[in-house]
Amino acid sequence: MTGMTGGQAGAWERLFPLLLVPLLLGAAAAYLALTVRAGRRAPWPVARTAAFGTGLALLAVALLPPLGGAGHHPGFAGHMAQHLLIGMYAPLALVLGAPLTLTLRALPAARARRLTAVLASAPCRLLARPAPAFLLATGSLVPLYCTPLYDWCAAHPWTHPLLHLHFLLAGCLWAHVVAGPDPLPARAAVRTRLVWLGGAIAVHALLSQALYGGWGTVVHAPVDDVRAGAQLMYYGGDIAELLLAAALVSTWRPVRAARVRPVP
Repeated sequence: MTGMTGGQAGAWERLFPLLLVPLLLGAAAAYLALTVRAGRRAPWPVARTAAFGTGLALLAVALLPPLGGAGHHPGFAGHMAQHLLIGMYAPLALVLGAPLTLTLRALPAARARRLTAVLASAPCRLLARPAPAFLLATGSLVPLYCTPLYDWCAAHPWTHPLLHLHFLLAGCLWAHVVAGPDPLPARAAVRTRLVWLGGAIAVHALLSQALYGGWGTVVHAPVDDVRAGAQLMYYGGDIAELLLAAALVSTWRPVRAARVRPVP
């Protein structure tokens, strides 16, 4: 399979927004419905709702024309802009909306307990560790840009939604593990998460420099386009990681040792 024909690509291009827009609007409506239901017990923070809405808006910018669109490849720089929006900025905003906490508040007690049991299951506990989240969100970029995988995906438009879905899910998992406000079983210590975040920053920096210089990467695109994408990755990734670090530090509550009063 080498890709779509011109007619197929055009039809899919027209159909894609008709599928995506209702999906995004449905997610927004579901979130707002949960806030209304949870608000009967206690007011839901407006900042959480604004964060979730911002995440959906960023996804719309990344996936809808002119930047996005099924069957459409925006060039390497455009691809990198999509990667940053879908895999880093939108996930952080969505995670800061605390959708799991909202769902647990809105559900009846019995269903909330069942959802809590699922979140505490062995697979969820494994994914909640920094290493798997790091490998999925950051480590997966190495085979994407250092093997023919990117060129293969670029030549097969049907893979674009799958790649975007991976960026989104892996990005949400990484943001959730590092700085998410939602409950997480066996959450790693703040210092441990900072170390893994530092590793992600290093990988992004090294990979963007390798792309800019053409060292060890496999991206067949005009040099100027690749370098523009590499610069986006370097500076845009740094900003996204700093925002994630700020969200992490904001949750840091150092444990102070209790003072022992002398016995009179």
